[in-house]
Amino acid sequence: MKVELINKSNVIPIYQIDAFTDKTFKGNPAAICLISENYSDTTLQKIAAEMNLSETAFLYVPNISEIKKLSRFRLRWFTPQVEVKLCGHATLATSHLLFNILNIDSHSVIYETLSGELIASKHEDGVVLDFPMNEPEITKPLPTLLNALGVKTAEAFAYSKGVTDLLIELDSKEIISGLKPDFEKLKRLSLSLEIRGVIVTARGGESYDFISRFFAPWVGINEDPVTGSAHTLLAPYWAKKLGKKEMKGYQMSARGGEINVKVLEKNRVELIGKSTLVLKGEFFV
Repeated sequence: MKVELINKSNVIPIYQIDAFTDKTFKGNPAAICLISENYSDTTLQKIAAEMNLSETAFLYVPNISEIKKLSRFRLRWFTPQVEVKLCGHATLATSHLLFNILNIDSHSVIYETLSGELIASKHEDGVVLDFPMNEPEITKPLPTLLNALGVKTAEAFAYSKGVTDLLIELDSKEIISGLKPDFEKLKRLSLSLEIRGVIVTARGGESYDFISRFFAPWVGINEDPVTGSAHTLLAPYWAKKLGKKEMKGYQMSARGGEINVKVLEKNRVELIGKSTLVLKGEFFV
């Protein structure tokens, strides 16, 4: 498929890609905007709100006509309400766009982000992301949070300051599948921790090492379909419990998505997944 790159004033090329899946309408959809001007944060936030996806990625490209020769980019992510420090699925989608749709020359790229440098490379199973590990620390139970989630007990609570996510291990995948959180109650909770989102997780059974769901009403996302950044906590957490460095996870949202993870040296983790293009067009600002 031939793709025309456009660099008109006040027109932003935009793509929507389903990440962590090879099937359209599965996985987690992300919008990717190629921007060559320094738009204000207010404008970027309005674009993300207009797209109304869990995240919209903004890839800074000084000269869009030269994008095929580039291998280093600035990358930012916005939910419909706030900018976030790390987003896995939108990074995977952006990398799929660069490698497989725009066909850049390089087989790997470096992104400059609020979480430092992130590396993405072509992989036989899609794209591999080299991310900082956010190992969670065991913390005290939060009964009011469990109540808002609709469960009575949990196996463990763990928290990561890096992405301000709380991980809760529950007893079974059946419990996680049946969760129906009270999102308004969650948002009204007065918690001692700063929380972007809550990861609920359990052992995965025969097909997967672990399963999870991710709730983040505090940043405008009641449930995220597939959350790459959450797996920077899930990977080290389950690696310790299972005694494995390479694992396969499944996020049990309505759309669902698979993520292969690998715990690396020097507090890094690899996330491997596929993506598929849904639409492309122009955003007028």
